[in-house]
Order: sequence, then C-alpha cells, then structure tokens
Amino acid sequence: MTRTHHVLYDPEGRLTAELPPDRAVHEQVVRTALAWSSPLDVPADDVAAIGHLLAGAAWVVAEEVRRCTGRLPENDGRRLFAELILQEADGRLSQPCTSLNRVHNRARLIRALYERLDRLQSTAAPADEAAAAASS
Repeated sequence: MTRTHHVLYDPEGRLTAELPPDRAVHEQVVRTALAWSSPLDVPADDVAAIGHLLAGAAWVVAEEVRRCTGRLPENDGRRLFAELILQEADGRLSQPCTSLNRVHNRARLIRALYERLDRLQSTAAPADEAAAAASS
C-alpha cells in the first residue's frame, strides 16, 4: 500500500480550522531545511517549493497559537509573548521565499511557533481542568 501526502498552501489560513497541525511532518521538513548549509545544496525551484511548504505549515501552527492566545486574559504575559511571535510570523510570511536564508528563517519560525504553542497548551491544560472541576 502506498501512501500519498498532499501539501496545502493556504496563506490566508482558511483551512486551518479543519486541519490540525501535522507536527511530525512539520518537524521533519524543518530538520531537512536546516540541514542545507549551502545554496548549492538546493536547486532554486526547490527553494521556492520548500518555502511554500514551510509557509503553509507556519500558517497552520500560527492559527493554533492564535486560538490558544485568544483564551488568555488581556493582561497575561503569555499573551504578550504569543502576540509578539505572531507579529513576527506575519512579517516573515509576507515576504517571498527566494533564498536559502529565508527558508532557514521560516524553519526557525516554525520551531518558535511550536515552542510557544507547547507553552500555551501546557499552562492551559491545568487551568481548564481546574475550571471544569470547580463547575462540577
């Protein structure tokens, strides 16, 4: 049996509500992209293709971060850090991916988004459980 994976390029984030992030695939793409050390390692067409792939992944993860951030109070420090990384994501993803350096920047951005998402989810889970227990 052969499995086929399709890469979605969704810069407006319309599909993110229906598609959860595929973290294992994203992390593999990030590791692969960061392993390239020279522009000679990657043909120009592949730079553009991997740039689109990374942009799609970054939009999906950024939307998850936005959802978690939206549940935080306005004065929560975690919200400030999340909003900063989301601003950085918006800025980086608005640029065309025309060089290996930008591919590396997008890969690092995905790592930063996942780190922020992990922090938001790890602190939200105990609070959600405590709220559910209190309402019972």
